[in-house]
Amino acid sequence: MQQHKLYINGEYTDSAGTEWIDIINPSTEETISQIPKGTKDDVDRAVDAAFQAQKAWELTPNIERGKIVRKLGDKIAEKRDTFIDLLQEEQGKSYELASGEIDLAIDYFHYMSEWARRIEGEILPSDRPNENIFVYKKPIGVVAGIIPWNFPVFILARKVATALVTGCTIVIKPSQQTPNTAMEFTKIIHEMSELPAGVYNVVTGTGSEIGNALASHEKVQMVTLTGSVPAGTKVMEAAAKNITKVNLELGGKAPAIVTQNADLDLAARAIATSRLANNGQACTNAERVYVHDSVADEFTSKLITIFESKVMENPRLNKQADVGPLVSQDRLDTVHDMVETAISEGATVAIGGERDKSQSGFFYKPTILTNVEHDSTIIRDEIFGPVLPITTYSTLQEAIEKANDTEFGLSSSVYTADLNEAMQVVNEMKFGETYVNRENFEAVQGYHAGMRKSGLGGADGKHGLEDFLVTQVVYMQYKNNN
Repeated sequence: MQQHKLYINGEYTDSAGTEWIDIINPSTEETISQIPKGTKDDVDRAVDAAFQAQKAWELTPNIERGKIVRKLGDKIAEKRDTFIDLLQEEQGKSYELASGEIDLAIDYFHYMSEWARRIEGEILPSDRPNENIFVYKKPIGVVAGIIPWNFPVFILARKVATALVTGCTIVIKPSQQTPNTAMEFTKIIHEMSELPAGVYNVVTGTGSEIGNALASHEKVQMVTLTGSVPAGTKVMEAAAKNITKVNLELGGKAPAIVTQNADLDLAARAIATSRLANNGQACTNAERVYVHDSVADEFTSKLITIFESKVMENPRLNKQADVGPLVSQDRLDTVHDMVETAISEGATVAIGGERDKSQSGFFYKPTILTNVEHDSTIIRDEIFGPVLPITTYSTLQEAIEKANDTEFGLSSSVYTADLNEAMQVVNEMKFGETYVNRENFEAVQGYHAGMRKSGLGGADGKHGLEDFLVTQVVYMQYKNNN
């Protein structure tokens, strides 16, 4: 069993602490590796290394940084199969989704590398004679990247590629549940002589220890975290000490509206994909369905048929498996407790509703709940598992109001063949993303951001890149020799 080390200033190093964290395969419940339970002293060393490397990295020509970022994508591609296997082992993804995540991470490094020549400032006219106003875009500085367990490779790419191409240095904290893919990526970093020591650093450990130490560090200029609302709240509290910028993608409770004019086959397929992707463990997953009462029975029947067809097995042993395990025993218990609460509040189990005890691992059967009231717990709280509550509505305005009635604001969707209905929903929905007649998943050139408690700032595309930049305005006086 492998015991990983920290990676600081271009070297593998032991932690100042002596404790270890076991990494569990959620499909088998076996311990597959260990990571150091890092300390504040480890964070100090890593941030100091990043801080010292920042000046030279920022002055490296943009095009050279872009070439390095692209090469990182190329190197992941060379080890594609290794990354897929590690991802399936530590996180329980289906083969299709694991391979898709690795390919998306490769694409992300390639895409962000292309921005090296596109970071632009401005020249503005001045109100004074013999003066120009220059607006520069510069790297924000040392970035702390806190990686979640549900998409550990793609979100590492999202944070690392953007930081490096903009001229920032970075310290990442992988999830304490899925660090093995991050440590495999670190091997690529270590073998690349083009990347100066200290530009990329890794400290493993718990969120309460490492996350807090990073967010409160005076030399960290931005914390980018993908995680839960409680984790985001703690990061904001810690960052407030130094007025450190935070970039947060937090929870979601994505509504899906199905109108009486929807293609019900399309809606059922897309919503099933949006609910069961990553075993229901994604912030953008469809978390609740509002279906017009005139088509509710037909739609629900189609959805049940799709759920019944899904194969749930250890995805490393069966490439055709559609659904794998939840990430941990705690997650399994939480999802089951939420279903039990929903039943006690009047919901009906149409399919699933229980653990799969026929195999080892943290498996929960794909579940559909009907007769669910809008004010029930399962409609209001994030599930983060393969459970889908369905409720009905009579008017589109009612559906929109119920969809917006949430503390979250990340993703949403609507299914209709009526352009007027689609435009009404798009214009009135209060979510960072709205998908029309398709499954929920963002594009690298888009902008992934939430409203309300779903986060601050965003990622992807031009607007996500700008979060890693700060603005310097120069008022340049010159002498007119005429």
